[in-house]
Amino acid sequence: MQINPRKAAIVGCGFVGASIAFRFVQQGLFSQLVLVDVNREKAEGEAMDLSDGLPYASAMDITAGGYDDIADCALVVITAGANQKPGETRLDLIEKNVSILNSVVGEIAARNFAGILLVVSNPVDVLTYAAWKRSGLPKSRVMGSGTVLDTARLKQLLGEKLGVDSRNVHAFIVGEHGDSELAVWSGANVSGVDLDQFCHLRGDPLSREEMERLYLGVRDSAYEIIHRKGATYYGIAMAVGRIAQCILRDEQSVLPVSVVLEGQYGQTGLCLSVPAIVGKDGVEEILEIPLSSQERMELERSAQQMKQAITSVGL
Repeated sequence: MQINPRKAAIVGCGFVGASIAFRFVQQGLFSQLVLVDVNREKAEGEAMDLSDGLPYASAMDITAGGYDDIADCALVVITAGANQKPGETRLDLIEKNVSILNSVVGEIAARNFAGILLVVSNPVDVLTYAAWKRSGLPKSRVMGSGTVLDTARLKQLLGEKLGVDSRNVHAFIVGEHGDSELAVWSGANVSGVDLDQFCHLRGDPLSREEMERLYLGVRDSAYEIIHRKGATYYGIAMAVGRIAQCILRDEQSVLPVSVVLEGQYGQTGLCLSVPAIVGKDGVEEILEIPLSSQERMELERSAQQMKQAITSVGL
């Protein structure tokens, strides 16, 4: 089936799926958007609500549909699954969400889907690996939202600390999108100026204790938000919008998405969130960025946790 490059679908119309749909409307990236949910009325309601605002946005056809309606989509975003509750880790969701994802991807694969799958449901690294195995798609056409949001959180906190526009801060969170993720401090910079040097220029060096506090602020951000409002959805919607923009506009931007590793960083048989070039063909290249010896050890620990999680659900 021929792909429609301006058509996308979102499977799962909870807080996250609906927020992503709203972001897509704001961006005006697509001419057609299909919303799919096990609760058809929920999908219909979201489509109606979003369509009401179209006179103030770009032209778009927003409909509720089924799997037959998304076979020709260029991009399908999967948000279906159980939400993380207060006190739960992302890995606590693994068994029920792998089961849900296998059902969703099975339906998509049965339609000979040839677009790009973007997994957002948690635990995203495990579910991205499951989606790749279940879909039969090339690994370049299956990715997870990974640590794109976590990286944004790090940039924002660093920008606030340094008193500089967060868009000028360049740094990555890599590894699991979860408790074992790590900050790549060794490569952090502000508009090309090494982070340590920039701090000295400002007369306010970053101590190890401050760096650890910033990292913990990033790692635990979702827990803090869930504790206060019950769920996170605006930030991830912005992150998914950024990924979709890179794909649709063939930006070939570097983003820390969740990807299938086949030897990169010495890892195979799992997905991890690492910097990759993202464009119209999906994951165009996985980048092995320089890491300090400590960062490599931390990435190895994160990878081992992901492998254990993957093994626990028979993947």
